[in-house]
Amino acid sequence: MKAIKARERYDEPVTTDVVARAIERGGARRTSSLHASAVQYLADLHALLVGFADHTAIVFPVANTPELAELSRDELERMTIGFGGSALCLDARDLHISIAGLVSASPPLMALAATVVAARNGRRSSEAKRQAARANGLKGGRPRKMAVAG
Repeated sequence: MKAIKARERYDEPVTTDVVARAIERGGARRTSSLHASAVQYLADLHALLVGFADHTAIVFPVANTPELAELSRDELERMTIGFGGSALCLDARDLHISIAGLVSASPPLMALAATVVAARNGRRSSEAKRQAARANGLKGGRPRKMAVAG
């Protein structure tokens, strides 16, 4: 992870340009992390459907989360998205549940996330990998494995 040193900007005047840059930085940060845009209670499945801006969704069974399991149907229907799209909230009970926490509590969802991360990281290529691939190409490609006589 890249460390960024904090800068003090107490004396920077708030101009239209400064505000525009701040809004741009906030928008870039928002698109790079988990932000739900909708929540709906599905009575037939006794589950909460959490939707995202790109029209994808995740369904969380209420019974899998103790905090949700104790809520009435009416309370489940009044759940909202809060904390910038990162939590499910029920203000009447002062209840705030992290969406990332719900995902991490599900072994199948975590296995899926690990697979996605591994696939994405496997596509990354460093300069060293590119140079090794070029060198192997000049030699006629990857060397064949030698069969071991046994």
